[in-house]
Amino acid sequence: MKLEDIMGRFGHLGIREERCRTDDYGELVFYNREIHEWNKIFADTLGPPTKPAGVEPTEEHLSLARDHGGVWAEQTLFKKEFGDVTVIAMFWPWQDDRHTTLKIALLKE
Repeated sequence: MKLEDIMGRFGHLGIREERCRTDDYGELVFYNREIHEWNKIFADTLGPPTKPAGVEPTEEHLSLARDHGGVWAEQTLFKKEFGDVTVIAMFWPWQDDRHTTLKIALLKE
């Protein structure tokens, strides 16, 4: 699994800002008006959220997200293993209720 394969699935959606893109990490800001489409893409690709928004993170969630800013109760964490690579994606909603930061990473074992 390549990060570019996943990121290519949401190229048609509105992106406010692309902050970073490497072979194993991407960070961008998207508009909440399309949040249902973003959720569908990630659920279809990685399965349902490992930690939905509104749920306190477990130690496992915190460990997975630690190198990329962590994960808090109001944030969403997706996770799926593909052989020796684990893909995580986090939705960090902004306080303005109009934007969300997406952080997506490939974690190699």
